[in-house]
Amino acid sequence: MPKFKIGVIGTGSIAQLHLGAYATNPDVEIVAVSDINAERAQAVADQFGAKRAYGDPNQLLADPEVDGVSVCTWNNTHASWSIAAVKAGKHVLVEKPISRTYGEALELQRVVEDHDRVVQVGFVRRHFPNCQVLKTFIDAGDLGDIYYAKASCIRRVGNPGGWFADKEIAGGGPLLDIGVHVIDLCWYLMGSPQATAVSGHTYAELGNRANIVNLPRYRVSDYDPTKNSVEDMANAVVRFDNGASLLIDASYSLHAIKNSIDVSVYGQKGGAELEPELKIATERHDTVVNIEPQIAARTDEITVGFRNEIANFVDASLGRAESVAPAWHGVEIMKILEGIYESADSGKEITLV
Repeated sequence: MPKFKIGVIGTGSIAQLHLGAYATNPDVEIVAVSDINAERAQAVADQFGAKRAYGDPNQLLADPEVDGVSVCTWNNTHASWSIAAVKAGKHVLVEKPISRTYGEALELQRVVEDHDRVVQVGFVRRHFPNCQVLKTFIDAGDLGDIYYAKASCIRRVGNPGGWFADKEIAGGGPLLDIGVHVIDLCWYLMGSPQATAVSGHTYAELGNRANIVNLPRYRVSDYDPTKNSVEDMANAVVRFDNGASLLIDASYSLHAIKNSIDVSVYGQKGGAELEPELKIATERHDTVVNIEPQIAARTDEITVGFRNEIANFVDASLGRAESVAPAWHGVEIMKILEGIYESADSGKEITLV
């Protein structure tokens, strides 16, 4: 069977994870990479055995040998390069968030509906083994209808700086960068209900905490401690059309005792905590029971997650499977995220349409 021929737009840290997963997939051939830095594009092409390197993504999209692309650029070009790729006849895996704004997401969705191409959103944590296991329990009805969930991602000192801290490029701060992961996990596990209203708050009280030197943090190559235009903390409550609700908080900087992640869902028959370890609470014979599914060691879960995500994208593009994260899922998540910012700006709950 012919190989699925891949091109990757962008060569940063996320692109490296995509390329690593593509390189191990027996159905894939890495054909091309592109980056605005042509020398870097060539170096990455050499690293992963790609045939061609381009300094302009438009050249990659015009390459007739490319069947599908991963869009691994800054947030401000996620939607535009995805649209261009679909119009060029390519299948697309676009990194999260699908766009900076809900309007950009809707524009992409309209293009998707007009073309017979797979567009998948890079919600990689859906593909982690712990999420896959919990989803099987939920789909089997073991937890009953999910009516409440909590999504939290807290960093004490974790603003990466650079483009992440530039609202014009990133679209927002921790809510769009790290919060999106846990929000999406909860929404996905809840059965992807339609959001109807949101009440949110954002805070910019602590800045980028560049003065803290004793705690290590990831910093991007264009880090500048003097520049920061994004929030450092956000929280919200989201209401859904089925009566369920989701409690959210996310921060780059908070005077917390430790960094933490909380992804929890609660149903009529049981509840579950996905992070930091999968545990399920239920009842048996009039007794409360905690279940701890046995999952392989999590030391390589990021690698496994990306390999699973890439495999699903390839299979969906080849017509062998349904995409786990279709474009409309990314659009709905953007509706929630933008709603939180709008509610915070207005100081009141807003209705989502």
